[in-house]
Amino acid sequence: MDEPVRKVTAEAANGSFCLLPRHIDFVAALVPGLLSFETEEEGEEVFLAVAEGVLVKAGQEVRVSVRSAVRGGELGELRRIVEEKFKVLDDKEKTARTAMARIEAGFVRRFLEVRKRG
Repeated sequence: MDEPVRKVTAEAANGSFCLLPRHIDFVAALVPGLLSFETEEEGEEVFLAVAEGVLVKAGQEVRVSVRSAVRGGELGELRRIVEEKFKVLDDKEKTARTAMARIEAGFVRRFLEVRKRG
């Protein structure tokens, strides 16, 4: 979506935050939760349930990239979606993430060993 807004509120690992005009440029890793924005023209507050992702504020633009999002509806329903669909990783995804972390750690360790020799 692409629309002018007055403010954006989202959730990161260390808590919720709000971006207003003239806010310093900003990057945040988003956790599964609620993201809201206030439309510029009507002042309407719009809510989205979002999966993990990234928010980047640069100049006058705020860009958000998430794995999945659901717009609108009642807040209770959106919170339920976050809890049921976005916060719960299935066993296969957890196993895959653990395996990737081990591979990455092994790569870094070997890279540092080669660097010490050279």
